[in-house]
Amino acid sequence: MDSPLLVKSKQFALDVIKVCNNVKSEKKESVITNQLIRSGTSIGANIREAFYAHGKADFVAKLQIALKECAESEYWIELLVESGYYDDREILEKCIEVKKMLISSVNTAKKQ
Repeated sequence: MDSPLLVKSKQFALDVIKVCNNVKSEKKESVITNQLIRSGTSIGANIREAFYAHGKADFVAKLQIALKECAESEYWIELLVESGYYDDREILEKCIEVKKMLISSVNTAKKQ
């Protein structure tokens, strides 16, 4: 499976892991980073689950869960950036890109 959404969400998860490990080692912050690792890595897992859904409703539900996790990740990234723990906004941009793809996918799936 090489869906652009799967590829982007997996790369985002890998980026989240790197960012969180960096912040943990350099800034000794673990509360926000632990939350971000959970939500950031579950996006791709839920998208992958959606591809094995039991029908359209299950497919849409899995994508919506991924979207909620993405919105949560965006919040944790904003906290890391705005609190000064992390200063590269590229991870936030990647999160927003995945979120936009998810919104589009959910809307498309609902119309079919």
